[in-house]
Amino acid sequence: MASDKPRYSRVTDIVRMISMMSASPEGITIQDVEKEFSVKRRTAERMISCIKDSFHQIGEIETTDSHKHWGFINYRAYEMIFFTNDEIFALEQYKKRTTNKELKKHLNSITDKLKSLNTNKIKDTEEKIELMMQTEGYAIRQMPQYKIDLKILDVIRDALQNTKIITGIYHNKPRKLEPLGLIYGAKIYLVAREKEKGNDIYHYFLNKFEDLKTTGEHFDRGDFNLREYTNLSFGVYHGEILDVKLSFEPKLAEEASNYNFHPTQKGKFEKDGSYTLTFKACGNWEIMWHVFKWGPGCKIISPKSLKDEYINLLKENLKNYK
Repeated sequence: MASDKPRYSRVTDIVRMISMMSASPEGITIQDVEKEFSVKRRTAERMISCIKDSFHQIGEIETTDSHKHWGFINYRAYEMIFFTNDEIFALEQYKKRTTNKELKKHLNSITDKLKSLNTNKIKDTEEKIELMMQTEGYAIRQMPQYKIDLKILDVIRDALQNTKIITGIYHNKPRKLEPLGLIYGAKIYLVAREKEKGNDIYHYFLNKFEDLKTTGEHFDRGDFNLREYTNLSFGVYHGEILDVKLSFEPKLAEEASNYNFHPTQKGKFEKDGSYTLTFKACGNWEIMWHVFKWGPGCKIISPKSLKDEYINLLKENLKNYK
């Protein structure tokens, strides 16, 4: 009778154990394996024996404690790792999609390093990636280009990691800010509190900063959570939270049902084939702009204030064509 393979022979467990051995200079012990894989000592011994027999680079490592340790004695696991053409191509595609010139430089450096790791197949890698680039395109997105000094990003990241207050010039005015996070979109925004304005949170265009510096002062982030904060907004704008309800005509229903509008969204198909979508968010302008992009097949049902604002916006724009 055929039986399932024992747990220690599974490839996933072998790979996990190799990763554990590589991550620790002192390797791993029988006790580590027992705990990580929830197995008894005898099974743990067989698992280690399986790897030792398969990889001559793995052996016993001398340590100061009383337990036996096994790990890489000749080279690390990273020498067994390589990056596929598909993985490198994914980065190449992202390079083409981003409009941030500084980010492109970083991605260029990363892809060059990844390609260099495949030195024995570098020509084959280049040819295959070039073919993939020629046969898989992407839609051009029209948007402004914003130049951001990488030094500014370094200052902000240091301040974020160490909860330091920063100072700088923003719109020709000196600012003293408590940085809370970065939001990446068509532009890059700094989310921060401004000392002179109290505890309210504001967004600042990163490309508008000058002479940005960290100070020796620290601040308390409190219970601020960037993910929860961004989940409240539609786009990057914050304001009054709205209970939004949109309706999509039957011809757009299927497409709308598969579209990611907002983390709080809920949708249902109506009897007439239309699709109703609801979500809670703020950012009137972003919501209205998104509704407009769907064309006449998308309508704002509620709140009435948002619907009226959208109608007035359309009327104001039509005046330019009379």
